[in-house]
Amino acid sequence: MGNKDFSFGYHCSHEQFKPSHLLNLVQQAEQAGFGNALSSDHFYPWSENQGESGYAWSWLGAAMQATSLPFGVVSAPGQRYHPAIAAQKVATLCEMFPHRFFIAAGSGQFLNERITGQKWPGKQDRNDRLKLCVDIMRALWRGETVTHKGLVEVEYAKLYTLPDYIPPVFGAAITPETAEWVGSWADGLITISNSPDKLKEVVEAFHKGGGEGKPMHLKVQLSYDTTKEKARQGAHEQWKNNVFPSALLSDIPTVKGFDAAGSMVKPDELEPAVRISDSAQEHVDWLAKDMELGFTHLHLHNVNLQQEQYIAFFGERVLPELQKIAERV
Repeated sequence: MGNKDFSFGYHCSHEQFKPSHLLNLVQQAEQAGFGNALSSDHFYPWSENQGESGYAWSWLGAAMQATSLPFGVVSAPGQRYHPAIAAQKVATLCEMFPHRFFIAAGSGQFLNERITGQKWPGKQDRNDRLKLCVDIMRALWRGETVTHKGLVEVEYAKLYTLPDYIPPVFGAAITPETAEWVGSWADGLITISNSPDKLKEVVEAFHKGGGEGKPMHLKVQLSYDTTKEKARQGAHEQWKNNVFPSALLSDIPTVKGFDAAGSMVKPDELEPAVRISDSAQEHVDWLAKDMELGFTHLHLHNVNLQQEQYIAFFGERVLPELQKIAERV
């Protein structure tokens, strides 16, 4: 038997679906055998074609009540969210649903953070602000009264409703440089799918920075449909704006800007950013390689709109095979 706890989850994409529909989808995913859920957290979608962007934190309470799944969210404290408010939101969910929730903290995207009207900092300042926000949140979860002046302003903040444990904070990282940095302070890593060689670089950097032995989660962008051509077209329609390097994506200011960038992407240029296949075995093989790299929680994001058939197909054909592999790893 395997000595690791593997979990294969459903990604809840608020940019693509109305919150009411997404609630039904995550319930279907639990019934089909998905073992966890990961939520996005944006103010804007990445394209006009996606066309939605509900408030994740309202939805999370409803979704956690409606299922028994563990949930995570990738969020960016520091500009759109003051860290004291972010800490309060997390603490409330963890008090209501103990040990079923984690936040993965990232440095954000200009697209979403610009709504505050504040200056968009450079990458190093964003990283410094992110680490400061995590320190502030952890202090508040310990019951401390926090005052801080500088990159983030906090004055006499204290949380009165707390869980009986310190909520975990993962670090969101796409590049090896960021992965090495978050290894020094995060409780775990979350990154996105890429070629095995590039993912290995991210894993090694996370370990080098201090992440050895910490949990590693992977958000997998895939496109399944009944034919490979349908899967490719569905991915191109919904996800072509998202295949660029993070350094570019983090600084595009508008949805129109994302659409302009995506207009240059052809359907056959989506891999490896999106794993496109109509074959259960091919998806299993790809995910098995992720498990070999040390990822124990795989959050599967089918980027096209055909969610119901994807949930049913993966529940019947992919998840059982992954469980068999998990028992051997």
